[in-house]
Amino acid sequence: MSELLDLAGIFVFALTGALMGVRKRLDVVGMVVLAGMTALGGGVVRDLILNVRPAAFQSLGYVLAPIVATVIVVFWHPHVARLMPAILVLDAAGLGLFCAVGTEKALIYELSPLHAALLGVTTAVGGGILRDVLAGEIPTLLYDRQLYAVPAMAGSAAMAGLYTAGLHGWPAVLASAVLAFLLRIAAMRYGWRAPLARGVKPTE
Repeated sequence: MSELLDLAGIFVFALTGALMGVRKRLDVVGMVVLAGMTALGGGVVRDLILNVRPAAFQSLGYVLAPIVATVIVVFWHPHVARLMPAILVLDAAGLGLFCAVGTEKALIYELSPLHAALLGVTTAVGGGILRDVLAGEIPTLLYDRQLYAVPAMAGSAAMAGLYTAGLHGWPAVLASAVLAFLLRIAAMRYGWRAPLARGVKPTE
């Protein structure tokens, strides 16, 4: 079940990466690269820091999911774009799942709660950073205008706190993932934004 949820999150992240490729007028190779980086980049970075074989290289599904997502976007990107509101909800679910699972994995490898939480955030947003850099965009993490990284931070911190308190396994992962998910959904619904420096006016 955990691998199925993982693959579902990877697939949704890959859709957003492939759609970025369409907006940037990339060919299918570029779209596959952006889809793969978005979906797998954060987890690969996490596993390399933990000095373990990346999960993306242990299962064929992790490689196939971004390819399938890219094929769908190549042929049906207008329809996929119209489904963007639903995709963003699923993306929020993937964000919550990845930050919680990434933090738990780091804790299992005996990192401190703080470092584990940082790796959880990396798992959730690292792929998006790689996507933006490759696409020539300023990474959205640097101007978290719709609270994407902040929910990941909250979910990762919650997972670290629960684990430290002795609450392990899927209940802790689920609670942390739901927290990050709800924060992200609320941010989209109500337009919550990260604060700017005092006196700096926001740009739309």
